[in-house]
Amino acid sequence: MASPVQQSPQPGGGKRKGKAQYVQAKRARRCDGGGPRQLEPGLQGILITCNMNERKCVEEAYSLLNEYGDDMYGPEKFADKDQQPSGSEGEDDDVEAALKKEVGDIKASTEMRLRRFQSVESGANNVVFIRTLGIEPEKLVHHILQDIYKTKKKKTRVILRMLPISGTCKAFLEDMKKYAETFLEPWFKAPNKGTFQIVYKSRNNSHMNREEVIKELAGIVGSLNSENKVDLTNPQYTVVVEIIKAVCCLSVVKDYTLFRKYNLQEVVKSAKDSSQLNPKQAALTGNGKEAKLESGDKSNQNDAAEGKNNQQVVPEDSEELGQTEPISETHVVSEGAAKPELASQVTEGSESHENDLS
Repeated sequence: MASPVQQSPQPGGGKRKGKAQYVQAKRARRCDGGGPRQLEPGLQGILITCNMNERKCVEEAYSLLNEYGDDMYGPEKFADKDQQPSGSEGEDDDVEAALKKEVGDIKASTEMRLRRFQSVESGANNVVFIRTLGIEPEKLVHHILQDIYKTKKKKTRVILRMLPISGTCKAFLEDMKKYAETFLEPWFKAPNKGTFQIVYKSRNNSHMNREEVIKELAGIVGSLNSENKVDLTNPQYTVVVEIIKAVCCLSVVKDYTLFRKYNLQEVVKSAKDSSQLNPKQAALTGNGKEAKLESGDKSNQNDAAEGKNNQQVVPEDSEELGQTEPISETHVVSEGAAKPELASQVTEGSESHENDLS
């Protein structure tokens, strides 16, 4: 808390009072457990979007992540308060050794107090960032979506999208290029290869250019292996770029189209529609309407088949409209193929007036 500092009265018998000066206290950047309290470079975690209720979103996230985290990695282990690190008594005589031992004990106890999942400030409205420790975010989130897709059970009310973040860096083009060169190697460096697309979203940031970021990242992927090809219909990998203020969040995910852009609500809807729509319509309609519904179902199936060929994902909400943009400007067409290769063809734009509810 800031405290006033009184100036000494001027000499000479004057009655002028000293003006109080308030010194702003430094804001703490660490949680009680020793971890960061806001999104910053060097973190791994899960970026979650919600619909206006961030506190409820955090509660749902903890419940969902702990449920599946315990299933994949076992129950979370905590340090015993009475447990003290062992050490020889002879070291106490040496001041330097005793000091090093104490510092090591403090670091060890701090690491043991860190939770597997910890919410930190994201820097954007309707966005929650859960810092993870000792797990692989992309595998955990994929496991959650896969289970929801199979069971068709709705497990959240407020959470919309759940995106794993495998790495973060400063949101400046040179920093992003340097970081991405090593970050993307496990998926795209020879002998590894695959088809890919890049999706981009920016929040509370005005100095980054979408086209430049996509062009540079697509060029890096192409330089790692010339056999990496852009595929906007059914890519094997999706490179997710989420920029919030001065932090860039990166991840590479699978089944981005199948799991409805990693939207938990839409995954449940799509699973239910595919398995329950026709029986319900048949049960609720009469003989005269069944024929119309059957013909409508056939047309829907044809539309679905065409959509499958084109892989055009139904937008989750108003934000997703306009994110599938036509291919424009910078293209590189590969030899013997009709598919454009780089830059502006990689989709999911971010306009400054987009709604952050997704």
